[in-house]
Amino acid sequence: MKKWNVITGVIGTDPHIVGSTILTLALDKEKEFKVTKLGAMVSPEEFIHAAIETKADAVMISSLSGFAEIYLRDFREKCHEAGLEKILIYVGGYLVIGKTEWEGIESKFKSLGINRVYPPDTLPETVVKDLRADLGIN
Repeated sequence: MKKWNVITGVIGTDPHIVGSTILTLALDKEKEFKVTKLGAMVSPEEFIHAAIETKADAVMISSLSGFAEIYLRDFREKCHEAGLEKILIYVGGYLVIGKTEWEGIESKFKSLGINRVYPPDTLPETVVKDLRADLGIN
């Protein structure tokens, strides 16, 4: 059986690890996934390096600080430059500072090349289900 490689972590200077840890635990329960947990305060370059090293199929990025947009502004382009054209990029949490309608936040991140964007309090089962669908896993 194929193992799909997934990277999880919290981007930037954000030390809030709970959401990423819960997602990692949910993914670890699934026999199809091999998860590499990077932890908190991970730079975009560290995510990309880990994705190259593990031949990752997906990167799951968490943020609670509201600064995700700053860190992910050119993340998709950096992935392309590193040869990661097909990698799935998911991001979730409190992604921007201030009150913004969710549709605007989601649209903004999708315009940056992010495949899936999740609001705070998204259940891990939702993310796992979406990942399975995006990877073509029954």
